[in-house]
Amino acid sequence: MLVPCSALPTLYIFLDEGGNFDFSPSGSKFFTLSCVSLYRPFTLHTELDSYKYDLIEHRIMPRIEMEFFHCADDNRYVRGKIFTMLHASVPSASVDSVIVEKRKTGPALQPPEKFYPKMLGYLLRYALEKASQGVGEVVVITDNLPVAKKRNAIEKGIKTTLADMLPKGVPYRMMHHSSRSHYGLQIADYFNWAIYRKWEHGDDTSYATIQSQIRSEFDIFKSGQRNYY
Repeated sequence: MLVPCSALPTLYIFLDEGGNFDFSPSGSKFFTLSCVSLYRPFTLHTELDSYKYDLIEHRIMPRIEMEFFHCADDNRYVRGKIFTMLHASVPSASVDSVIVEKRKTGPALQPPEKFYPKMLGYLLRYALEKASQGVGEVVVITDNLPVAKKRNAIEKGIKTTLADMLPKGVPYRMMHHSSRSHYGLQIADYFNWAIYRKWEHGDDTSYATIQSQIRSEFDIFKSGQRNYY
């Protein structure tokens, strides 16, 4: 017989990022790292699965081969439908984001193995502080980590940083899965895409639909006066 280690629920945090690690004038202006905090049951997953198969069965030419949802690649009709579903089904104030104006990032912090874990630590610490109920365990799920050649260094940095920055006494696990494997990651992709579009391109069309779900956008270097490039 399995005995639960805690009567408190598990908090699932799904992550996605926007922008790139090119800290130069040719790179993106901003880097966004966003998370969606959810508790089971994941009711929206069933709706998304049904919609995916509706698209597969829809007899238009060319036929749609919908393996998974990815906001940047989905057509505008699919995108609009998904944002409407997110607004209707994702709890309000469940999305947090760290916004980095990259030119204000000091050279010592620019290497991905330094930059990514630090920004992730700030984001997760805030999300846990604002959790709507007690947490027995935290399960953090990211898409496969960016910058494959530095993945081991990034993973090591994440473990060290989170151990220092997260509240003591709350067990957590971090997993790196393909976004194809989990609707939670696809949901995070959609939210982060809308946030990134707002900051990078000044386009808040999709953002306006899901604004009530967004709890925070922390412009981490807002008060910074120095630009490094």
